[in-house]
Amino acid sequence: MKSLTILGATGSIGTSALRVVGMHPDKFSIKCLTCASNIDLLAAQIKQFKPAMVAVLDEQGADRLAKMLSGRFCPEILWGESGFIAAAQWADSDMVLAAMVGAAGLAPALAAIDAGKQLALANKETLVMAGDIVMARAREKGVDILPVDSEHCAIFQCLQGNRNRDLKKIFLTASGGPFRNLSHDRFKLITPAQALDHPTWNMGAKISIDSATLMNKALEVIEAVRLFDVSVEQIQVLIHPQSIVHSMVGFKDGGVMAQLGEPDMMHAIAYAFSYPERMDINLNFPDFSAMEGLTFDAPDTNRFPSLGFACEACRRGGTLPAVMNAANEIAVDAFLKERIGFPDIFTLVREIMGAHTCIDNPELSGIIEADRWAREKAQFLIQNLSV
Repeated sequence: MKSLTILGATGSIGTSALRVVGMHPDKFSIKCLTCASNIDLLAAQIKQFKPAMVAVLDEQGADRLAKMLSGRFCPEILWGESGFIAAAQWADSDMVLAAMVGAAGLAPALAAIDAGKQLALANKETLVMAGDIVMARAREKGVDILPVDSEHCAIFQCLQGNRNRDLKKIFLTASGGPFRNLSHDRFKLITPAQALDHPTWNMGAKISIDSATLMNKALEVIEAVRLFDVSVEQIQVLIHPQSIVHSMVGFKDGGVMAQLGEPDMMHAIAYAFSYPERMDINLNFPDFSAMEGLTFDAPDTNRFPSLGFACEACRRGGTLPAVMNAANEIAVDAFLKERIGFPDIFTLVREIMGAHTCIDNPELSGIIEADRWAREKAQFLIQNLSV
């Protein structure tokens, strides 16, 4: 039986992961769960899966959870970054699913690697911010990093049984989000509710907005460069609205392999949990005979400049990817709170990347400092933008 820690248990990835665990109680046990503020859902998860320890964002949430669990099964309750790191390093856990949202997931992911835990990675920002450090640390500790993003899981699967030196190109697919056909002059009218209404995937708020701006794909480009040791020139993004082909790999002989499936994160999660085996998780195959077709188009980088930001960040390297990510996190939060408009997200990221003095080959402390600088710069600029 494999024991699991789930960082970000109440988010879309975490809840899907617990569905997989619930289908196979003979294969998995839950040792630790963490969340930010969804205490009610965490309490229900504790009742079902009985972890030894849980961690939440702050002491107030911990106190509230303890009161809710009074008289029932109650695990050890910790809070804050130290609590998340303790969960990531929990001695009795074999694998850590890193599914926290944003830059907050970096420190716990590194802690899991340092503890020698197998890492199922759903947090893009870990590799975007500090990919060189993370991958080097994983090699040093002999830790497997298994990608949980559907696209990177697809690439990982396509490479099984093939030699990495035969890899020539990665085709990274994207749904295109809800605004792929919307004229640019209407972007200023987009509301948060419209941007959250993703046409094919059920995701959390931040990732849904990133999908609408194609920043989600920009982050995945950088992640793919780190995970598969390729150049950004070897990656081609394709808009694939049906979301059936999760990504493709091209080899030097001209052959292309694709991984297909319904748009459901349970597949990638289950593959990471059971690798190198596969499990039955009651997902149907796509109904190919009912499809009108599978289409692929080039992204419009004029309307959606996020992919250009990612290419610039990859080529420049250093602290620039972390700055891009931090600026975007603050901009997305401001848009969700209706403090800025949809096009302002692009403006903020562009301006902050342009204003940054990049540091080459940074230590982790330099990356954290660049992240802090970008967040402060973004907050300052937001005060000067009209909604």
